[in-house]
Amino acid sequence: MKHYIYIITNKKDGVLYIGEAKKLKKRIYQHKNKVHPTTFSARYSLDKIVYYEEYQTKDEAKLREKRLKKWNRDWKIELIENTNPDWKDLYENL
Repeated sequence: MKHYIYIITNKKDGVLYIGEAKKLKKRIYQHKNKVHPTTFSARYSLDKIVYYEEYQTKDEAKLREKRLKKWNRDWKIELIENTNPDWKDLYENL
């Protein structure tokens, strides 16, 4: 079963959140609709997916998520802009 890591934001150069999910489209839908209203992503209106990666196992995805969370902000921005320079919301492409 595939697993994903993703980065969501509220706007270009805005707040970034890195997460991991088994069902990516469902998870982003939850962020967009603030299904969990007390979470960090809901408080900051983080509802635009600007980057994601696919993995074959949950362990691989979790490891990548942990590593990305340790990266400095500039590296995360560079990662996003290498594949999505305009910071478009990728939700419809999932």
